[in-house]
Amino acid sequence: MLQKTTTHSKTKTSFYRRLLVTFLIDSGVNSVPKIMKETGMPRRTAQDTIKNLSELGIAVKFVGGTKNGNYVIENWGAISKTWVKRNVSHLKDVLQYNVQTLEPATNPEDQAH
Repeated sequence: MLQKTTTHSKTKTSFYRRLLVTFLIDSGVNSVPKIMKETGMPRRTAQDTIKNLSELGIAVKFVGGTKNGNYVIENWGAISKTWVKRNVSHLKDVLQYNVQTLEPATNPEDQAH
């Protein structure tokens, strides 16, 4: 039996990748090495994805030193954190990432979106 494979546009996969990386950072997978380990994503892709989160209105900042620092999501902008949380399985399936982290850090702001 042949498996049907679905091809997704670069626009869609780029958008989903940004949503997933935002989710991961918010969940404590908040450094480039951790994101690489969690997703299998190349270093440059992880770095570029984080750098481009601002294009979606997502505010991310780096805190700490070069060797022991991490990223923090300050604001999800117009993106619904709740929608992303509910659809993580779909995002990782489309991106073909075997992400194990499925629950973001608990935050009272979750209820506001």
